Amino acid sequence: MIVGNFKKVIDRYKNSLLKRENVIGVGYGRKEKRGKKTDEDAVVILVKKKLPERKLNKRDIVPQEIQNCKTDVIEIGEINFFQERTVKLRPAQPGVSLGHYKISAGTLGAVVRDEKTGKSLILSNNHVLANLTNGRDNRSKKGDPILQPGSYDNGNNPDDIIGYLERFVPIYRGEGKSDCNIAITVEKLANFFIHLLRPNYNFKLLKQGKNNIVDCAVAIPKSKELVSPRIIGIGDVKGIKEAEVEMQVQKSGRTSGLTRGKVVAVDATVSVSMSENETANFEDQFVTTPISKAGDSGSLVLDMDNNAVGLLFAGSEKATVCNRITNVMKELSIEF
Repeated sequence: MIVGNFKKVIDRYKNSLLKRENVIGVGYGRKEKRGKKTDEDAVVILVKKKLPERKLNKRDIVPQEIQNCKTDVIEIGEINFFQERTVKLRPAQPGVSLGHYKISAGTLGAVVRDEKTGKSLILSNNHVLANLTNGRDNRSKKGDPILQPGSYDNGNNPDDIIGYLERFVPIYRGEGKSDCNIAITVEKLANFFIHLLRPNYNFKLLKQGKNNIVDCAVAIPKSKELVSPRIIGIGDVKGIKEAEVEMQVQKSGRTSGLTRGKVVAVDATVSVSMSENETANFEDQFVTTPISKAGDSGSLVLDMDNNAVGLLFAGSEKATVCNRITNVMKELSIEF
């Protein structure tokens, strides 16, 4: 129940307060100090983001009192209608389900531009848009259908095609069985002689793995009207920045929606499980607190000022791993 004069003050001044830049709500509550609620009543001013007074026009600064009623400014972010991220959405926005027609589902990370042609492209991971291909295994090819939503979310081919695979950066497996014909022949000959003396022993040649720096791919939409660059729950990308330790970051993904965390390591080299028997090594990555779940792969990672810093591609219950966005842009020849 609203006490004292607060209801009259809120009713009288709410419209003028809502006209101030950054203000998105007005109500009654308890004043906060150092992040904790007090017993002091206040007119609560809800803002997208708390800003220092020097960054605001004088007319947009919230007064400390309105007619003897204390005020309190609380940051709550931008408010949006909740959207189902696993259904068909046109235009599709970053943060929703999509994927190569052969895979389950990942996340539409961003709408970017081709550096050479200026055409709109859909950005996500190789393992989301190109079926984890190394470029020689026939797992995918240019022109393959991309579904929104992904097949796991009942997207079907051809009704839900949103675009076609345009290009990808191959993903190289770690150390594993050699596929070289010469190596296979040497292995067979060696085993023939070994088995004459030791039938239970086998000789194997393993190929050296190559490190990756990105897990990324782009698709070209059937038409530019089918996609929107505005990220669900976040908004438009404002610029590009490099991740730094302790940086606060956010992402919008198919499974866990809008989540926030912080960077805990940069310049990291990690080994990622691709299957029960295969791994892939990635270098020059950054690691955050856990901000993702299965299906969030491909999400764009941004700082709290909406600057893109990375592309989410892997994680666990205790951490999330991301490509540096500048590496992604360079490898795919794209821009925001």
